[in-house]
Amino acid sequence: MRLRAFYWLILLLLVVPAYAGPILGSAGSFGVLGGTGDVTNTGPTTINGDLGVSPGSSITNTNGITINGVSYPGNTTVPNNPGAATAQTDALTAYNGLAGMAVTTNLTGEDLGGLTLTPGVYKFDSSADLTGTLTLNGEGNENALWVFIIGSTLTTAAGPDAASVNVIDAGSNDGIYWDVGTSATINSDTAFEGNILAFGSGPSNSSISLGTDASIDCGSALAATSVTLLSNTISTGCNGGGTITSGVVTALPFAPTPEPGSIILFGSGLVALVGVARRRLRK
Repeated sequence: MRLRAFYWLILLLLVVPAYAGPILGSAGSFGVLGGTGDVTNTGPTTINGDLGVSPGSSITNTNGITINGVSYPGNTTVPNNPGAATAQTDALTAYNGLAGMAVTTNLTGEDLGGLTLTPGVYKFDSSADLTGTLTLNGEGNENALWVFIIGSTLTTAAGPDAASVNVIDAGSNDGIYWDVGTSATINSDTAFEGNILAFGSGPSNSSISLGTDASIDCGSALAATSVTLLSNTISTGCNGGGTITSGVVTALPFAPTPEPGSIILFGSGLVALVGVARRRLRK
């Protein structure tokens, strides 16, 4: 009787799903996040989200930045703060988790321009380029997830209509992630989509640069070193599509986060089972 009670208790613990959080964690609220380097801005820039830097401390020309999110005091300096420090940790965790996902298609040597890609994990062994329009077709799926694992640099073409990312037939809670090995250069007038995570080379050489009037319409620029802005518009979003637990990213349809009601139900069941086990152990 004792062994049987313990058997059922252990079985219940094994089948309960691991509680997971959003892929970006606390970094999901940041439109721009710098690291050991600075965030440098020239011209009028709008960030629909938070702006931070850690462990660096300098953000230049904050007077030229409209922040529709967390505002930091001071005109030229943003103090190192726990929020940005935690976001840096979460962004690095997300970068590593995304980099470890099983690859759907290897696109090494192909230009992203002109391609239409359904949700999946796409890899470039070295650099990735975008000239023209990349179309991401969600096919109406909820929690659609696109992950681009790039070995070195991500570069878009410069000039009006030279480079863009277009999302069509998207569902709710979709996610687009660009895991960049070294640096990302989103050149002038590019209409980009997705969250850029430049953490592959660590704090020594992982940066993001946006050219004049380039925009990230649904995403963010998160870097281990510096972020350079030049009259840009960045709006947070497109950071769904999956969960991350213990450094492992799983597409949401296969690893849903338990609803509060499920957690309560599990807790009630666990308490009841423990009570049964105790009564049987006394016999």
